Amino acid sequence: MIISIFGLGYVGCVSLGCLAKNGHEVIGVDVSSFKVDLINQGKPTIIEKDINDIIRDGFENGRISATDCPEEAVNNSEVSIICVGTPPSANGHLDLSYIFKTAEQIGKALKTKDSFHTIVIRSTVVPGTNYRYGKIVEEFSGKKRGEHFSVVSNPEFLREGSAVHDYYHPSVTVIGGDNSYAMEKVASIYSCLDCPIEITDVKVAEIIKYVNNSFHALKIAFTNEIGTICKALTIDPFKVMDLFCKDTRLNISTAYMKPGFVYGGSCLPKDLKGLVTMGHDNYLDTPVLAMINSSNEQHKKKAFELVSSKGKKNVCLVGLSFKEGTDDLRFSPYVELAETLIGKGYHVTIYDEYVRLSKLIGANKAYINERLPHLSEHLTYNLESAISENDVVIISHKNFDAKTYRHLLQEKTAIIDLARIHELETLSNYEGICW
Repeated sequence: MIISIFGLGYVGCVSLGCLAKNGHEVIGVDVSSFKVDLINQGKPTIIEKDINDIIRDGFENGRISATDCPEEAVNNSEVSIICVGTPPSANGHLDLSYIFKTAEQIGKALKTKDSFHTIVIRSTVVPGTNYRYGKIVEEFSGKKRGEHFSVVSNPEFLREGSAVHDYYHPSVTVIGGDNSYAMEKVASIYSCLDCPIEITDVKVAEIIKYVNNSFHALKIAFTNEIGTICKALTIDPFKVMDLFCKDTRLNISTAYMKPGFVYGGSCLPKDLKGLVTMGHDNYLDTPVLAMINSSNEQHKKKAFELVSSKGKKNVCLVGLSFKEGTDDLRFSPYVELAETLIGKGYHVTIYDEYVRLSKLIGANKAYINERLPHLSEHLTYNLESAISENDVVIISHKNFDAKTYRHLLQEKTAIIDLARIHELETLSNYEGICW
């Protein structure tokens, strides 16, 4: 395949070399004559492990060239991969001017090109950029997206210092687009790599690198705060984190990695507060740990605001215990939500198949007597009636029987899902807490 690469910086140079090594003919494009000349001498534009040999070999084999003429590159290639920089501005927004400049250049070049052209955005961009990019290409080419060209999002996950290795050993290759022909073409470029190829929505592909890198930053900050606390307590933080990482079922895994409602119960809030307090007792500032609870509280407010936005006062809450399959009400966020709604004048009917007042004992009974002393006035054991008699239904637990009650729910003003019940997502009155 003949591929043009727009931008001969870090990502562009590595992509140029690796694509050539994989047997493609690659044309580099850059406004910098210095970078163009380097490539045309068989030299890389960056310092990176293994890239010297890769660029030299590709050049000597006749697979690598460079130009400062976008039209020449587009007319002589099937695919254009956009690797230009998107530097941050002072206020945190990305500067997308270089991205959109390439859209103008490619659009002008496509005016005189008859064959279909696939454009691949490899640069880190904000969601919505792909759509805007296509509009600019249409404007400058006079051609229609989907008929004459397509824009595909294909984020890179290269790290400086190991970029060539990362190119050949990705955890996943992400391709987002709206044209199956173009996406299949892009997928074929990576067919030689031993990794899964995930075809997804454009905006998912555009945001995933932000999510990845934010989580990586969070892990570093979290681990450093753990290290700081351990040092103050004369504990070896490396032993702690080594042990932490051995749990691949909950700690280093997909556990807890689905959007939903807040954490609660008798363990997580208590232990988090205990760890933050250890830091405070040793005069340590641990902002990441300290702000976890604040984030949790903000998410609780979202649930109430979502109910409030429906404009109805009769509410059915399905699920009261802190998680399904138990009657443990201690520090349940659903108890707190019910308490807030009742306090704001809502008529709340509560159903939980495992909660029976007569069976509550000990700390569990003491907690609910303190937080919801009149629970008996709100609790029902007939879910069908509870749904039928209320306008807004809040679903708290994953074990909700959607098949049985779907016909009743579709007549309600609103279904507010805190657990993500897939079978209800197609109902017009359905809304998830954060989806």
